Amino acid sequence: MIKKLLFLVFLIGLGCSAPSDRKKETEKDLNKHVLWYAQPASKWMEALPIGNGRLGAMIFGDTINERIQLNEDSLWPGGPDWGDSKGSPEDLDYIRQLILNGKTSKADNEIIERFSNKDIVKSHQTMGDLYLDFDHTGKVKDYRRSLSLNDALAEVSYTIDDEEYHRKIFATAADDAIIIQLSTTAQAGLNFNVNLDRPEDEGHKTVEVSNPGENQISMLGEITQMGAVKNSKPKPLDYGVKFETLLQAETDSGKIYSDASGLKIEGSKEVTLYLVANTSFYSEDFQEKNRLTLENLGQKTFEELLEAHKKDYQELFARVDFSLGEAVKDSIPTDKRLAAFKKGKEDRGLITDLFQYGRYLLISSSRPGTNPANLQGLWNQHIAAPWNADYHLNVNLQMNYWPTEVTNLSELHKPLFDYTKRLVKRGKNTAREQYGLEGAVLHNASDLWASPSMQARKAYWGSWVHGGGWLAHHFWQHYLFTQDKEFLKTTAYPVLKEFATFYSGWLVKDENTGKYVSFPETSPENSYINEEGERVALSHGSAMGHQIIAEVFDNTLKAAEILNIEDGILKEIENKRNNLTPGVKLGADGRILEWTKAYEEPEKGHRHLSHLYALHPGSEITEADSSLFEGAQKSINYRLEHGGAGTGWSRAWMINFNARLLDAKAAKENIHKFFEISLADNLFDLHPPFQIDGNFGYTAGIAEMLLQSHEGFLRILPALPDTWKKGGIKGLKARGNISVDISWELGRLKQLTLKANKKQQVKLKYEKKEILIELPGDNQEVILDAELNRT
Repeated sequence: MIKKLLFLVFLIGLGCSAPSDRKKETEKDLNKHVLWYAQPASKWMEALPIGNGRLGAMIFGDTINERIQLNEDSLWPGGPDWGDSKGSPEDLDYIRQLILNGKTSKADNEIIERFSNKDIVKSHQTMGDLYLDFDHTGKVKDYRRSLSLNDALAEVSYTIDDEEYHRKIFATAADDAIIIQLSTTAQAGLNFNVNLDRPEDEGHKTVEVSNPGENQISMLGEITQMGAVKNSKPKPLDYGVKFETLLQAETDSGKIYSDASGLKIEGSKEVTLYLVANTSFYSEDFQEKNRLTLENLGQKTFEELLEAHKKDYQELFARVDFSLGEAVKDSIPTDKRLAAFKKGKEDRGLITDLFQYGRYLLISSSRPGTNPANLQGLWNQHIAAPWNADYHLNVNLQMNYWPTEVTNLSELHKPLFDYTKRLVKRGKNTAREQYGLEGAVLHNASDLWASPSMQARKAYWGSWVHGGGWLAHHFWQHYLFTQDKEFLKTTAYPVLKEFATFYSGWLVKDENTGKYVSFPETSPENSYINEEGERVALSHGSAMGHQIIAEVFDNTLKAAEILNIEDGILKEIENKRNNLTPGVKLGADGRILEWTKAYEEPEKGHRHLSHLYALHPGSEITEADSSLFEGAQKSINYRLEHGGAGTGWSRAWMINFNARLLDAKAAKENIHKFFEISLADNLFDLHPPFQIDGNFGYTAGIAEMLLQSHEGFLRILPALPDTWKKGGIKGLKARGNISVDISWELGRLKQLTLKANKKQQVKLKYEKKEILIELPGDNQEVILDAELNRT
């Protein structure tokens, strides 16, 4: 009997942990986010992305011929020399008269001929490739390729003949480099070649590769675009940003020597590759900067570099935890989990992984001091990328930054603000020269050089003047979330004022209604059937145009009031705001009108829902006005009935709309649809082709389902799907600079924790309950239970 008791005690001690230990273990698993695969990437859309905001790479993980595709965010051809404007104020008057005379089809053609640069090919480009060619023989076993979102570390591991091979790869912002460590237990060590290369540009060599030292490779080049196009005509560019990529190899054993402009490594148990790159966009002496960076790297061990990288990255990433009460299926590769999801099996762990992936990608492609995330974030393997991998201003660039404030990454907004200020500088020239107006104007797309000009072969695509107005929304939101008055004064208000000034001059008084109208207008990438039965784009006012103008006017006036500013233009802005044609009007069928009249739409399921800007990201349409709220829902239903939303960013925007409409069922359906039709195996958003905005829009949409603060109060769990029975999210931000933690069980709120740095009164709404609560400030926690009672 004693022996039995002793054996039982032994088993308990060996195999059973205390309940608190088990809980901690479970929580750790819930917060672990790793993408992993049991095979190398066979194509670029399977490779795994790393980035430090400016430098990036795609990891393929091949065991014999490894390719690591490289990127840097300023690698663009040409310069800021294609002009700021085309056409004249007289041309604007002519086009307006055509519209007033009902000749909208002719106006469509004339606006392109007189104002637009038509087709543009001037693309962000790849930095090239790093190749590692191994002399492995034997069968590969136990292969694993992974990306830990928690610490931004990519790894590749496998065995051959029971000997282990391992790679660790990360892009560090702390030390401004890409670091690759390769190690093995094989007695013969590692034997491989290292090479850098870059694709040719229309048959033209683009780089010179050399060996500055026995353990170094330099790739020196200048970005060109021999296939460049302007005004739909060839315009080759044989100049652009200059750059150098510099690699240095270090080993604890074996040999390293240069070999035909590459490196050859023999018999090494452990090798570390340091890759740095700089460009003429950031530094005149970019080559010297590379050498100084390498010197600094040499002062630290690999472990120290990795630790500094993790600390820097986790300071941002670890601010938000999100789980849906389902342990990670870490025994199943990510591509297999995605395939099962696409067949209808909801994987709540993958839902949280994709949410955190959006935050990971933003941290990796947008840091203070870098350029903003472009149409592909940072990751681009092309010389001429789809849509130039540029900055599209009619939803795409803005969507990239939807998650910044609410998911607690506020400082990552800075690249967008810095870039917008450069756009404003050139956009003032465009407003004055092209339209004869003060203030600044931006059209539908831009590039590294902050071009403000119109770029479109057809009027429906790009004859749109609200790129700046939509960007201004982000400045105001940053203030609302942070309450940073210094930012409002020095950064936000000057930008808001420039766009408000332009709109004030742009508007024309309608003699029939007495209201101010914005025209020529379009509704981005959509068209309508005019009175003559023609499919046209230009109109006498549009919903989105008036919604954006109203928002810019309102935010400019509010900012001036907060800052006690008295500008001469403010009275004119106030007058025109009070007499502006409404941007939100209902048609006879109860839908929100997309134009000022109820026109027939040739694409009833169009992917853009521009006329719902006032629902999201704007805040004019809320539950407070039931008729507009229902009108927005009817507009969405109509689009979906005719095949709308589609893939990628459009589907992600729909999730945000659903959340704002408090429609948990529809939000869940569109999340599932997003997984089914919009994700590659590496979880990149497939529009197709790859556009990163869908990843960011998805992350923002999930946050919007759990917390909203755009109505002047906090809505808690406004669109929680019925299958998300248990879960929790920590670290979200609400407007007012309020930190919010939420947990729920059995589909209902369990606990709510709020804290703010300043004392304030906050209104909360959960289901039918509404309360006012005092937050004491100094980041003191206020904890509430399911009934919103303080605990």
